[in-house]
Amino acid sequence: MPVVVDTNVLVAANGRNCPQATLACRLTCIKKLHHIQNQEILVLDDAWHIIGEYTKKVSQSGQPGVGDSFLKWVLTNWRNPEKCQLVSITPIPNSDSFEQFPKNPDLEKFDKDDHRFVATALVHPDNPPIFNAVDSDWKQFGSALAAAGVTVVQLCPGTLKA
Repeated sequence: MPVVVDTNVLVAANGRNCPQATLACRLTCIKKLHHIQNQEILVLDDAWHIIGEYTKKVSQSGQPGVGDSFLKWVLTNWRNPEKCQLVSITPIPNSDSFEQFPKNPDLEKFDKDDHRFVATALVHPDNPPIFNAVDSDWKQFGSALAAAGVTVVQLCPGTLKA
């Protein structure tokens, strides 16, 4: 099954610089990242907007955390269609958003850094779910995202505040 993964899942799996990730949340994220590597297909954009976001938050060396290891796996496999699928998203000039992001006034305050994940999911023909661990904006804007056809899977719902 194709999936999109928000950067915060990698950060939570690492267990550092993420105080809101409980031990249970961290373990859930670790299991999900391992499952993706072994049994699912990661959907990325072909211009590296998602990978670029990953590299800002976790180590490309693959050490010392599971999120770091996942990024190294991504960097090794991003061109392998059995592991990753690439789609094209179009940045809007002089903006932090993408043409494929829903034009919905209810999403105007949705975190611009997360527009890349939404655009990627909406462009992919299977409309894959987006996995979130600890970012509350995914819950806060859940209804508007769902109305736009975006499925969000909350890995750590107990850590989220509306």
